[in-house]
Amino acid sequence: MTSLSSSTPVPPPKRVLVIRYSQTGQLDAVAEQILAPLRADPGIRVHVETLRPLQPHPFPWPFLTFFDAFPESAHMRPPPLAPLSLKGDENFDLVILPYQVWFLAPSLPITAFLQHPVAARLLNGKPVVTVIACRNMWLLAHEKLKVLLAATGARLIDNVVLTDPGNTFATFITTPVWLLSGRKRGFWGLPDAGLSVAQITGARRFGLALRDALRSDAERGSNPLLAGLGAVIAQPRLYISEKAGTRSFYLWGKLIMAVGKPGSWQRKPLLVLYVLFLLALIVTVVPVSLSLQALFRPLFRGWLTKMKARFEHPSGSATDRSHLYDD
Repeated sequence: MTSLSSSTPVPPPKRVLVIRYSQTGQLDAVAEQILAPLRADPGIRVHVETLRPLQPHPFPWPFLTFFDAFPESAHMRPPPLAPLSLKGDENFDLVILPYQVWFLAPSLPITAFLQHPVAARLLNGKPVVTVIACRNMWLLAHEKLKVLLAATGARLIDNVVLTDPGNTFATFITTPVWLLSGRKRGFWGLPDAGLSVAQITGARRFGLALRDALRSDAERGSNPLLAGLGAVIAQPRLYISEKAGTRSFYLWGKLIMAVGKPGSWQRKPLLVLYVLFLLALIVTVVPVSLSLQALFRPLFRGWLTKMKARFEHPSGSATDRSHLYDD
């Protein structure tokens, strides 16, 4: 008598799409930490789509070139991208979207992708994990990104935010110096610009958690995959400053776009004028706003608590699962 043995069918590999653009390389370093556990799993296939603007953004940025990017950033009117390798008919189980914040909005290459015809075909109905690496102001940029994602039909299930550990006033100096000169190391007693090495390497825990979630098909549900890992800590006290900055970027951006296209000489006098206005805003409105909020914080405790919960949704700031992924 011959015995028949049955074998369990091997499920097809999970497919993960990563859409990324990193000007300084910092965001790429974070993304690589997250992707390493996924790439190491034989049951997961990772496709990285690196966005390439037709007109590259230099790093370090020349001074006026840097500020010349703010009108289109604020109005989310990006220049075109080089052709994508994706056609839109590919099927992915999970999408990871790391992005930078430019002038309180998603970076122009990311905005360009989300408005690209291919994006809606790729992302419709797909779970998306966003990853932000920035100085400290990201609240309104993420609100704008959520609108763009919703237009594609994507499902935002997680958000990871890594911010510069330096204090607000130190980073007002160190971040522009880094972007305009390429110097990341601190000076005059100020800290280094950007994320710390520990923050970048610590992002690996998110990749480990995503790997486990894909193994159990958790991405098909509606719950966040990265809850309990300290994914995001929101600072609602910065909201008012962001609102003021966003409004100024929008109004001045509209004026500057009216006089010429990006790179045109007609823009330069207005850009210089705006830089002076921005400096005045930073040394007056921002500290006054933060001081008043500190003074009246007890009166607005309930509002701040609600705002914090809103901006930390869906992944949250809790760390009860972090020990599971400590290396």
